[in-house]
Amino acid sequence: MTSETSGFVSMHGIDVPLIRRGSGPPVIVLHGGDGPVDHLPFAERISDRFELLYPTHPGFDGTPIPEHFDNLQDLVFLYLDLIDSLDLQEAVLMGFSMGGWLAAEIAVMNTSRFSKLVLVDSVGIKPGGPFDRDIADVFASPAEDLLKATWHDRALAPDLAAITDKELQIVAANRVAHGLYTWEPYMHNPKLKYRLHRIDIPTLLIWGENDGIVTTGYGSALKGLIPGSTLSVIPDAGHHPYVEQPDQFAGRFLEFTIS
Repeated sequence: MTSETSGFVSMHGIDVPLIRRGSGPPVIVLHGGDGPVDHLPFAERISDRFELLYPTHPGFDGTPIPEHFDNLQDLVFLYLDLIDSLDLQEAVLMGFSMGGWLAAEIAVMNTSRFSKLVLVDSVGIKPGGPFDRDIADVFASPAEDLLKATWHDRALAPDLAAITDKELQIVAANRVAHGLYTWEPYMHNPKLKYRLHRIDIPTLLIWGENDGIVTTGYGSALKGLIPGSTLSVIPDAGHHPYVEQPDQFAGRFLEFTIS
């Protein structure tokens, strides 16, 4: 049976929920705008080889947002402190979508505690010009358009009509937190693309072939900015390949991290 502990790490007046699952070298997992991913099937396929650490960003899953937080950079410094406080060594840093942007910002600043970086359908840069729509508008798009852009298999999308009122409140709060961290400028840091060359650890980009939020072309642009990085595209998957193709996702993660 996979071991699991949950609790809080307190830093400078902020309590960060942290789930630890599995055993082995540490993998810190930074979730995206949909909230924590510790419950998803891909985790079971990895946790027998690694210890997975799942922090919850302030504002998500019913947690409070510190009053001084107003953009993603606040999360960057929070997690730099968290990683130091846990004294992680040779950890794999992995982020999904917004969490991929967060992971890239952390890696740009300091890779001394990390062995490898994994970015999954990550946002964070703007490859095109000021009037190019590089990233789909997840806040303003009609529901049908957003479903089409996000999922290859819509049957796997959460059914908001079937969740409880309490769960719906958490979804709404997650959306508020997501907007706080990513809205202005939308889903990117204009300076990040000029800093990604600083990443000096092996980096894998995993992308869903049918992602309509950030396309594989976006992934290629990101790859071109990170020295020596590799782009691995998973077919029959959209913005959440770890949900739609968990076996393929886990296989590519393990091939990269164990080699």
